[in-house]
Amino acid sequence: MIHSADIREWRNRDVIDPKGRKIGALEGVYVDTTTDAPSMATVRAGLPARHRLVFVPVDEATLGPGYVRVAYSKEQVRKAPSMGTDDVLPMDREEEIFKHYDRPYEPGADRGRRLSRG
Repeated sequence: MIHSADIREWRNRDVIDPKGRKIGALEGVYVDTTTDAPSMATVRAGLPARHRLVFVPVDEATLGPGYVRVAYSKEQVRKAPSMGTDDVLPMDREEEIFKHYDRPYEPGADRGRRLSRG
């Protein structure tokens, strides 16, 4: 398990899939508001002039020298819900991200956000 204290060290590392294929560069980490543990990461993907941020779960991720290996294939991550590099994740899109990875979704405390940028 990756700990919250490591989050700052993850930024700009390559994100790779289980086969070692590069997906993109880690842009940010979102923590689960109910546990305060890292839950999802955003990965810069796409062409240099048309980058977008895709979401990928990090609860099964492992760190290596210069990379973060996630448990999902490059294809699945690239098809994940995304947003523009300057956008903010709307609360009503959180469930869509969880469903893409076949994960259960429940809103955070008081029916608020489940994900918060760390």
